[in-house]
Amino acid sequence: MERDDLIEYSLHAHHDEDKGKEIRKKIYKVTILLTLITVIEVFIGSSIKQSSDWWTTVKIIFILLTLLKAGYIVMVFMHLGDERKYLRNIILVPYFIFVLYLIFIGLWEGTAIGKVWETMWQ
Repeated sequence: MERDDLIEYSLHAHHDEDKGKEIRKKIYKVTILLTLITVIEVFIGSSIKQSSDWWTTVKIIFILLTLLKAGYIVMVFMHLGDERKYLRNIILVPYFIFVLYLIFIGLWEGTAIGKVWETMWQ
């Protein structure tokens, strides 16, 4: 009897050339999209100063782009995109709501702490 943990599955996967091209195309698409989103984030972060009136908008854009990247990574690399739509929504919607809640609490408490520091040093 052959042990299951010793089998090299990649050697037994027999894909034809068309399937290989499709897999490589998907890998290139994912890489290019995630790189593009990261370049946009870096460009926005480097071109707008923190003292600018736009900084709050920049933080919101960062949060949204990061959530977009996280969702896309989960959909592709964790194969959630291959599941039915309702199952994806059952998994992703509570996750995004929870992350947005954590961001809200962090921003709310951050402002409260800032006000406390201002009153202490006046």
